[in-house]
Amino acid sequence: MIDIRPFAGLGHAAHGWLDARHHFSFANYHDRARMGWGAIRVWNDDTIAAHTGFDPHPHRDMEIVTYVRSGAISHEDSLGHKGRTAAGDVQVMSAGTGIIHAEYNREDTATTLFQIWILPDRGGEPPAWGQREFPRGGKDDGARARRWVTLASGTPEDGALPIRADARVLAATLRPGETLDLDLDPSRHQYLVAPVGRIRVNGHDAQPRDGIAVTGETMLTVEALEDAELVLVDAR
Repeated sequence: MIDIRPFAGLGHAAHGWLDARHHFSFANYHDRARMGWGAIRVWNDDTIAAHTGFDPHPHRDMEIVTYVRSGAISHEDSLGHKGRTAAGDVQVMSAGTGIIHAEYNREDTATTLFQIWILPDRGGEPPAWGQREFPRGGKDDGARARRWVTLASGTPEDGALPIRADARVLAATLRPGETLDLDLDPSRHQYLVAPVGRIRVNGHDAQPRDGIAVTGETMLTVEALEDAELVLVDAR
């Protein structure tokens, strides 16, 4: 099953400093049919104005993956972690038994990012935070060109940030006409968004920033209709 969720139909919250689109129910947006997708609980598409951000607030029992699309986000938390995550790079916060954090766009231009929440497989562990650079490079010579790169994973993988969930976050880039396959377990749930570029997924066309919910498939074939960037979560 493949369900295309058009960007224009996503939940929307405009706060002036923050323009947010919600793929699943979040805050004041509630859709009983979109409470999550498997263990994926939140996928927010955020645009954060320059020199603004999220003041300190708490989380617990959630794996929070932030994929920065443009600009940069600066993190600080109650454990003393501080870091700046730039475009194409990723940070992961395992909220565990509880953490307070803040996220600010300290740049002179807007920052855009995906914030993805995944339900953890286990609780009672201390919170943690980490970040890693994942250079995108050019469409021809970047590490993600025509192949999936694992950004975060619940199983040990070279170069991937660890999360406490049976899930993985993947990214790739494609040029027009190129295709990329991914073997799937049909019992699991996948959610794919192309932040850039029109794509075709198992014969279904999708626009940039549309959500593509997948389950029951054994193979995913993505074709780029124009220069495209892909972000995919595979979860139980």
